[in-house]
Amino acid sequence: MKRNILYIFIPIVLISTFIISCSGSSPIVEENTDDKKPVLTAEQQKKKALEFFINGGVFESQGNYESAVNQYEKALLYDSSAGLYYSLAKNYVYLDKLSAALNFSQKALALDSTKIEYYDLLADIYNYGNKTESAIATLEKASELDSMNIELNYKLARLYEKDKPLKAVKLYNRILNQVGPDWSVLTRIAELQERLGNNDEAINALQKLLAIDPANVPLKKMLIEFNFKAKRYDDGILLVDEILELMPYDLEARETKAKLLLGKDDWEGASKEFDYLLDQPDVNLDAKINIGANYFNKAITDSTVLPIAKSFFTKLDEDTTDWQIKMYLGAIALSEGEDSIAIENFKFVTKNANWNVAAWVRLGGLYFDNRKYDEAEVVMSEAILSFPEDFYVNLILGLSLAQQSKHEEAEKYLKKSTLLNPTDITALSAYGFTLNQLKDNDKAIFYLKQALEIQPDDVQLIGTLAMIYNGMQSHELSDSLYERALELKPDDPLINNNYSYAFATRGIQLERALKMVQISIAADSLNSSYLDTIGWVHFMLGNYKEAKLYLEKAIEVGGESAVMLDHLADTESKLGNKEKAFELWENSLKLDPTKIEIQNKIDKGAI
Repeated sequence: MKRNILYIFIPIVLISTFIISCSGSSPIVEENTDDKKPVLTAEQQKKKALEFFINGGVFESQGNYESAVNQYEKALLYDSSAGLYYSLAKNYVYLDKLSAALNFSQKALALDSTKIEYYDLLADIYNYGNKTESAIATLEKASELDSMNIELNYKLARLYEKDKPLKAVKLYNRILNQVGPDWSVLTRIAELQERLGNNDEAINALQKLLAIDPANVPLKKMLIEFNFKAKRYDDGILLVDEILELMPYDLEARETKAKLLLGKDDWEGASKEFDYLLDQPDVNLDAKINIGANYFNKAITDSTVLPIAKSFFTKLDEDTTDWQIKMYLGAIALSEGEDSIAIENFKFVTKNANWNVAAWVRLGGLYFDNRKYDEAEVVMSEAILSFPEDFYVNLILGLSLAQQSKHEEAEKYLKKSTLLNPTDITALSAYGFTLNQLKDNDKAIFYLKQALEIQPDDVQLIGTLAMIYNGMQSHELSDSLYERALELKPDDPLINNNYSYAFATRGIQLERALKMVQISIAADSLNSSYLDTIGWVHFMLGNYKEAKLYLEKAIEVGGESAVMLDHLADTESKLGNKEKAFELWENSLKLDPTKIEIQNKIDKGAI
């Protein structure tokens, strides 16, 4: 028969134990204040001690611990056995007098170190006094006497749980080997294994619990959650199907099944479960909108999911005119290229929810984070009409424009964001970068320095400032900043790339430049800027064939730019491919007619 060990029983010392203890104790002579009063013999002292001890036991059984202590202390006048000290300690615990309890408990163990219950009580006293390590040490000594004591091992395992979870699991498994599957033990193992990140072991413990109680639905749901965390989606689906077979209207179970299907990337299968939820009147509108939002968020990076998201929100739109639904429908229309429908829905939102700036910021930020800068621009251009003084609306709109190289348009919104929040690093650095692109370097440096005062070790800020100084031919300042950035973050790919390019354009430290840009390429081998830099470093080293390979790859990956075409043209010229060089120079000049140096090459017919 399995033993339930959730509650630990501390046995009461038997009277026979007290009597045995008395027989080995030294007699205590009662003080004789009357010359005529006889001195008690050893046998009489034992009898007297036993009388008080029995009285104490009676009071203790009645819960009258004060009187019990009084009787035990009278017994102590005639005897000093381990059992008596133990009884005193136990009753002082009941009275919450831990100092006295500790004193008597230690004395009991000093006299008799073979009693498991003495260790058990002392460990409890230490534990009550928040001396966990002392409690553990005491129970470990007891375990040396009886390593198979179930109650003892359970108590020790509970103490191990906080700081020594692996030891706790080992002890719990020892208990399971003795008593078989036990609910309380398996529950502890499951929780510990989850804490340790051992999801498979936690699942194993829960499966054993389920074998004890196969009809336990809450336990099945717990096991499903563990399977979800361990990405064992098929196992979770089997369990949730068992629940739905018995309770087909369990909405929580259906939502859980949908999540498991999403874990498998089965968005279509999950949509069937969500469709069921959408039809239920008990599911509130916010929950339904959140379901659709999950699909919309996925659709940002996976266009195949967009029709499902559209179906959800179109269905919801039939029953309500909630502005959130219109906002998502507008965003979906924008993704489908239906600009007029998108604007119509966005205008509905601005009219009916012009108070809710957070929704616009969330939507615009979602597009921006997924590099959908043109969509982010459309959304935030609508938002700015209702929230011209909102920091995040101005910032996201400005950033979206800047990412599309619309620096003149971005400038006013980024400037506004710095006025609205003068201490925001992102706003200050983005505005500084945009000013640099607009050739207003003095102002750019001013704002970047402001940002660095707030965050002096920001590597990207340092790198941006270094890049500006390099463009201004202030090489000493530029180099010192790049060196500072590399001290802070030696393997930063952007810093290594930009510093390498700075060296290459000046034709200095080319071997070091090559090593730096190789760090960048290792971090991102398909970054067109990094490929252009390594190509140009090879060009400056005279490695023209290698330069050509990298420069062609840069254009293939990142598309044509005036600078890259110019670099490739120079390389073709060095390789003797004059006709190809002329073609590339002309294409470069078309992309940037301000490049006078390219026109000079065409006129001269050479570099």
